[in-house]
Amino acid sequence: MRLGMHLRELSRLPLGIVVSALLAAFAAVWSVADISLAPPGLSPRSLEMATASTQVVVDTPYSTVLDLRQRTDDILALKNRAVLIGTLMASAEVRAAIGRRVGLPADSIQVVAPRTPQQPRPVKQSGAKPQPNDLLKSTDQYRLDVQANPTVPLLTIDAQAPTPKSAQKLADGAVSGLGDYLRQVAASDNPPKNVKVTLRQLGAAKGSVINKGVQLQVVFVVFTLVFAFSCAATVMLARVRRGWLVASAAEQ
Repeated sequence: MRLGMHLRELSRLPLGIVVSALLAAFAAVWSVADISLAPPGLSPRSLEMATASTQVVVDTPYSTVLDLRQRTDDILALKNRAVLIGTLMASAEVRAAIGRRVGLPADSIQVVAPRTPQQPRPVKQSGAKPQPNDLLKSTDQYRLDVQANPTVPLLTIDAQAPTPKSAQKLADGAVSGLGDYLRQVAASDNPPKNVKVTLRQLGAAKGSVINKGVQLQVVFVVFTLVFAFSCAATVMLARVRRGWLVASAAEQ
């Protein structure tokens, strides 16, 4: 009953409805695009979030999968080595190597190191320090989440980026950049070739959008909320104005 009374009261304020609709439309457009006045124009905001995933086997030069001369105990050592290598991906040197592969500054790449039974929670992300406005640009960031398989020397690398192509490039670049760093270390230490760690990527990463249609959803939600609040404010202001007039007439 109260809702019907409020709507009837609002229907008597056509100017307020029009102003509320215009304000809601402006807010809806602003939520999905940057509005510039000089020169006038609209530039769409990147609201979509894409992801890509790839897997890497931390292996020996002679694959433990095919070489029957290697014992199963060697796999346990490689599993621990995989956790170490995955953790190194959060270091500044490896992030710089990844950045060179994908054409990004090292500080713009955030990396979450692998979790283990001893460290079940993700450690603090490496890369740019969190800022208060990160919530507004959360879909326009480059992140890597590295997970280590608990039973075999296998790393799963999940990449997040604004577009599927950039997410795929980041995931593949993470493997290539990590390989560049390991080769650089091997060149300085010069270990025998038959004892070097080898990274075997299990297929190229494939990117995909994980929040399709987010623009329309944001437009609908923002328009509805702003229009509702504006209409409520219109009714309230109309009541205040009527009360002011009544009080003024009583005083006279």
